[in-house]
Amino acid sequence: MRKRFAGFGSCHLLLPVLLFFPSGAEGAALQDSQVDPLWGASLIAKIDSVAGARLTEGPVASLGIGVKRGDDVLLVKGYGLADIENQVSAKPETVYRIGSITKQFTAAAVMQLVEAGVVGLDDSMTDYFPDYPTQGHEVTVRHLLTHTSGIKSYTGLETWQPKITLDLTDQELMDLFKDEPFDFEPGEAYRYNNSGFYLLGMLIEKVTSESYKEYVKAHLFEPLGLGGTLYCDERPIIPWRAEGYSAVDGSLVNDSYLSMNQPGAAGALCSTVPDLLAWSEALRSGEVVSSDSYGQMTTSMVLNDGSETGYGFGLGVRGLEGHPQVSHGGGINGFVTMLAHFPEADLDIVVLSNTESGSPGEITELIARWALGIEVPSVLDEPLTGEEMAVYEGVYELREGFEITVFAREGELFTRATGQNEVRLRAQGNHVFVPTFDDEVRVVFEVEGGSATKLILHQNGVVEAPRIR
Repeated sequence: MRKRFAGFGSCHLLLPVLLFFPSGAEGAALQDSQVDPLWGASLIAKIDSVAGARLTEGPVASLGIGVKRGDDVLLVKGYGLADIENQVSAKPETVYRIGSITKQFTAAAVMQLVEAGVVGLDDSMTDYFPDYPTQGHEVTVRHLLTHTSGIKSYTGLETWQPKITLDLTDQELMDLFKDEPFDFEPGEAYRYNNSGFYLLGMLIEKVTSESYKEYVKAHLFEPLGLGGTLYCDERPIIPWRAEGYSAVDGSLVNDSYLSMNQPGAAGALCSTVPDLLAWSEALRSGEVVSSDSYGQMTTSMVLNDGSETGYGFGLGVRGLEGHPQVSHGGGINGFVTMLAHFPEADLDIVVLSNTESGSPGEITELIARWALGIEVPSVLDEPLTGEEMAVYEGVYELREGFEITVFAREGELFTRATGQNEVRLRAQGNHVFVPTFDDEVRVVFEVEGGSATKLILHQNGVVEAPRIR
């Protein structure tokens, strides 16, 4: 039996960047084709321009943007309004919900416990949850960290939607998904999973006898001096906390309520631009976990068939035009976020928004392309007739309980995934579309007899979704 954790000194939604969750921007800036790396005043001017465009065109209430290369902090700045009703301007210290960026904090906490010898990556989850009905499957801590457990993600369940305002206990939330059939054999596939990270928060509590919020405060935030980073409960007074917004019919409205009990270790933290820049550097420099642990966190999980997922422990690991990238985005009611590190250039970029249409993913990519000297590709936006759009309209099933609806409105084609916001599709020709949240994502329709029969999503792999109605 492993020893119980007794504490040690630290060297230290809910929606993620999920299928079709908006994490990008659109606009004239995408037509830029410069290839010389930018820094200094010229890059600041570019960032100011794209931020101003997003505030106007989004519409977006505010953006917080931070950019640093090595020890050279280029920009830490707030744009727009953190609170529209009270006309409070955003500033560098504005506190935003960060959604699934939370997951790397949770993963780091788990790795601290691994280093302390109280948790094993290949331990069975039933070592910590002996009554969990694994239905004959062997699920490990590693599976939970890498979204490869096969456990149903509660945020994709229809039974969760009516309960999002309730202060559910751990047991009540776990009851939503624990008896659901597994999506696949553990280690067989990758599927983004908030249930797995919620369980990791419960695991931390079991082995430390501290609540998740107490643990991350004592062993992550306070040792690093991250004064603007905290568990984002609704009731406490949090100085400089931003309000969250959604865009409806081109106008901003207050975000819908979500009990902050529910995101837990999967997405319940708040932070600021300066804190996230400091966190990113501390995490990789040995101040939080060892270099070996960080190496494991940033190594792509290998599935049972030998293929890689592009995801480590709470961190995405992929490349941008040949440049390695470690990153994660987040989306939660009223907020979308992105934190990215480019190791070769020692480049860090943070983009936070208090509006669900804020598009931090693509703003981050634009900044990275400008700073790294990568050409910014232009994307077509071909007009379609109503008859042409009707070919694609319908409902497509990515997996049980997770559907993508394709519909036309005012001469444009949109998608809306289960539990997510609508996203516009830009026609490239030959039944190929690019969503506005990411220029590298492709949506391809198979068409037979004048009607689409299948949607194929190219986003960190290929997923097929047959048309069901």
